[in-house]
Amino acid sequence: MKRKGRRTKGVEEARPFEGMSRVNENAAGVDVGATEIVASVSGSDGMQIVKAFGNYTMDLQAIGKWFGEHGIKMVAMESTGVYWIPLFEELEREGFECLLISSRSIRRVPGRKSDIEDAQWIQTLHSYGLLESSFRPQADLIALRTMLRHRAQMMEHRAPHILHMQKALLQMNIQLSQALSDVTGVSGLAIIRAIVEGVRNAQVLAAFRDPGCKKSEEEIEKALTGTWREEHLFVLKQSLALYDFYTEQIEACDEEVDRLYALTRPDWERGELPVVPEKKKNAHSKNKPKNSLEIRQHLHRINGVDLTVVDGFGASLAQTVTMEVGSNVGEKFPTEKHFCSWLGLAPKHDISGGKVLKNRTIKTKNRAGQAFRMAAQSVKRADNPFGALYRRLRARLGPAQATVATAHAIARVVYKMLKYKVEYDPLSVNEYQKQYEAQQVKYMKKKAAKLGYELVPA
Repeated sequence: MKRKGRRTKGVEEARPFEGMSRVNENAAGVDVGATEIVASVSGSDGMQIVKAFGNYTMDLQAIGKWFGEHGIKMVAMESTGVYWIPLFEELEREGFECLLISSRSIRRVPGRKSDIEDAQWIQTLHSYGLLESSFRPQADLIALRTMLRHRAQMMEHRAPHILHMQKALLQMNIQLSQALSDVTGVSGLAIIRAIVEGVRNAQVLAAFRDPGCKKSEEEIEKALTGTWREEHLFVLKQSLALYDFYTEQIEACDEEVDRLYALTRPDWERGELPVVPEKKKNAHSKNKPKNSLEIRQHLHRINGVDLTVVDGFGASLAQTVTMEVGSNVGEKFPTEKHFCSWLGLAPKHDISGGKVLKNRTIKTKNRAGQAFRMAAQSVKRADNPFGALYRRLRARLGPAQATVATAHAIARVVYKMLKYKVEYDPLSVNEYQKQYEAQQVKYMKKKAAKLGYELVPA
């Protein structure tokens, strides 16, 4: 099917791109739907050839064959849910250069109501070089990223069942959450399992307390005297079973992640891991991977540097950032400013007539950006330069903006590590304060000279 540009009543054919030269002659545009895929390519005499396909595997292969017949080398498609992934991977496997386009960048012209016109519009914009591809890490990291995202989703699904256990206990006036800081810790789970098995004596239940628990048996015993209603015990039993089920699945997922790590770039040199100073005393997290040392070694082999030594980072955040941004950030992001803007950690300036109308950080669901924010939250009380930066900015800007600014500073350090393959060289707080004071003195001298004064030390 061939279609030309639309004509309005009594008006000649609109030519919005007249006078512009095509940048990508062998470009195609694809509109991906749940049941139908519409592809558009350039034909003779400026016409566009549009063809519809199904979404089965043989249809995806037919699309690649059809593109090959028309000499297509580059394909642009809109990121529609997850429907684009099979087509993207199939075309990429066949050697086409694929661009994933955000829907925000192509929905600026009203009036396009059909899949055919969508495909034509994408192909037209792509042929004139007006589309920019969304970021996607290296292909060999996609499988690991999928597994880590799946692991994070399972932890989110497990969290409500912890709340269900707490709710069931509170409805029976079992104040376990008041006696223990974490009901899913060693002491908490041992007590809950005993309750599910039929133990009702508070003194016997308190004896399940772990020796390292800060609360005494007497305090825990007071919290374990309740009504023991059957309906709430039933809810507690099922919630515990669901919690255990998700925990088992997370452990199985960790084993699969370890297997994929071993298959990812196995021939790359590992090198020696730098020594990590103790960041937090008595720090523990049930959600972090159990084999943190092996993950550090794998990440060091993939990235060429050890991100876990960065203040605020651990094995969990380091692998999240690695799988979301890849190890070759310098190829996609020319500077750290581009990198931080993509992360959603840089302010967005709305400028009109040389005047800044708005200056704000846009909302984003970028997982790597969230990881840097979590790193900023973990250093807010730490004795390191990032912690000193956070506390200094919090007094002036508030905690929200201080978190973003600190995450921005950490992201710039990580960008330089990944781009130039240099290990982290931390400053002491005293060195950071000296650098900050020197920067402020330089600024005040420049400001005084501009006003015709000279800054003299007291």
